[in-house]
Amino acid sequence: MKRLNEWIVGVAVLAVIMVITWGMFAVGDNMRPGTTPFSQDVYALHNTVLGVVTVIGVLVFTAMFTSIVLHSKKRHPNAAKFTHSTKAEIIWTAIPVLILVVMAVPATRVLIEMEDTGNAEMNVKVTGYQWLWKYDYLEDDISIYSALDRDSNRARQIGSDIKPAEVENYLLEVNNRLVLPVDTKIRFLLTADDVIHSWWVPDLGWKRDAIPGMVNEAWTLIEEEGIYRGQCAELCGKDHGFMPIVVEAISKEAYAAWVAEQKGTSTVQNANVTP
Repeated sequence: MKRLNEWIVGVAVLAVIMVITWGMFAVGDNMRPGTTPFSQDVYALHNTVLGVVTVIGVLVFTAMFTSIVLHSKKRHPNAAKFTHSTKAEIIWTAIPVLILVVMAVPATRVLIEMEDTGNAEMNVKVTGYQWLWKYDYLEDDISIYSALDRDSNRARQIGSDIKPAEVENYLLEVNNRLVLPVDTKIRFLLTADDVIHSWWVPDLGWKRDAIPGMVNEAWTLIEEEGIYRGQCAELCGKDHGFMPIVVEAISKEAYAAWVAEQKGTSTVQNANVTP
């Protein structure tokens, strides 16, 4: 009876591991595939590595519980007397090294791809401030500031009568979105004016620190039109949680019209302040 209970415990543990793994893939509690070629490569690499380590975990736990059951003190009161097995040591050293090498190949390819910011069609400078973002479209000579939108800012105040649950995209909406064209390789130049921030939009598949006095590079190529939300991912002060990022990806034609509109607005504003 005791032996049966030991087997039941072992099988139950393995079943839990398999159910959790299945849930991550099937139910959706997993990384999002994103909307860029790079984010999808990261997603595929993550699933591959997760599958490998899951199989390893199942095999290791199976061997462990099998050993517990078959080599218990009750079954073998006298311990075996041996020092080591050279063959076993070679096997358990060679197999992990081989697995690491196999996983390192696709991982290295993805890392190299992540750093390849060459041949960009446009450049956007991102500057972090306490507590908002500034975006400079270098080719088009457009600059915009992006801060938490008014509704979210009001709802977050102590004593506010506004319920956060009633605010759409609470803490994830801004007054000025970062508008970008689809099917365009865009290089980001990230820095900060005060403390360290981190620019992170999960659907793009990466995040980059924005550090004062330094410029970090990243790139993206958005394939689908839509709105993609992110946040500052580096603790940067008391309002760190109120620095959302909203990327609005639109067609190239719509982007060209937006650029023309922004330049026209800027010209009018400049004319109004001319003495």
